[in-house]
Amino acid sequence: MTALTGAPVTARSYDDLVGRVLAGDLGPDPRTRRIAVAFTTRQAVRHEGRGSGYRNEVLSLRLAEAVGSCAVEPGELPDGAVEDCVGADIARLLEHELPPVRVAALDAYLMHVLPHGPGNGGRPCPLPAGTSLEKSRARARSVVELIDVAPGASVLVVGVVNSLLEALRARGLAYVPCDLKGGTTEWGEPVRTDALAELERCDAVLASGMTLGNGSFEPLRRRARHSGIPLVMFAQTGSAVLPRLIGSGVTAVCAEPYPFFWLDGGPGTIHRYGGVL
Repeated sequence: MTALTGAPVTARSYDDLVGRVLAGDLGPDPRTRRIAVAFTTRQAVRHEGRGSGYRNEVLSLRLAEAVGSCAVEPGELPDGAVEDCVGADIARLLEHELPPVRVAALDAYLMHVLPHGPGNGGRPCPLPAGTSLEKSRARARSVVELIDVAPGASVLVVGVVNSLLEALRARGLAYVPCDLKGGTTEWGEPVRTDALAELERCDAVLASGMTLGNGSFEPLRRRARHSGIPLVMFAQTGSAVLPRLIGSGVTAVCAEPYPFFWLDGGPGTIHRYGGVL
């Protein structure tokens, strides 16, 4: 399947994007495209020099040459979910009862018809080889460059990643860390749990694509658009989805398709959309 050419494809909302896919507006009928492989990737991380670690789990679906992904909380995905996806067509999976399945299916389809690259609005950005921490910090610098605010501004960070917080401080930016899990950051800062309650006192929002899978993305997008606050997304989840929402509340996206930086010590590539660089 060749990529669509011309102006980058955009949608008014996540639901509008799903509707356009189901209608066949962006490519082949999703009822004729089936998932060949479904799998999960799990990791546990504790970088040297850091006082705490974390765990990740990601559901990925392969459609032809494309892989779509959605992160979930470890242990959240029920038994049988992966097997349920294999051989299923995209249209059925877009109506699946589990939100992560729906997101991964949409991501796989859009990765198939609108692959990352200049032809579809993306700017490739190389990641150097290195340790997982070195690559994490390199990615964080590339993400934070997309936030168009002056030093001293405050950024609401939805989905706490320590390397991103470091990169924000290096740019002279304040931040309000927010995550549904709560807790504290590596440096003992309290992590808020209600992003919408914090948004109005910040100058920009930096949010994880994981918000797509847990249902918090659309309220965040609508509020940011209504308030005129820049919304920058860093996306392993929905890396092919979120660029299609630039101009509809999303300002810029750093898209990182599977395989992610933490899976390989060699060089890699992320793709940046929107923003001023």
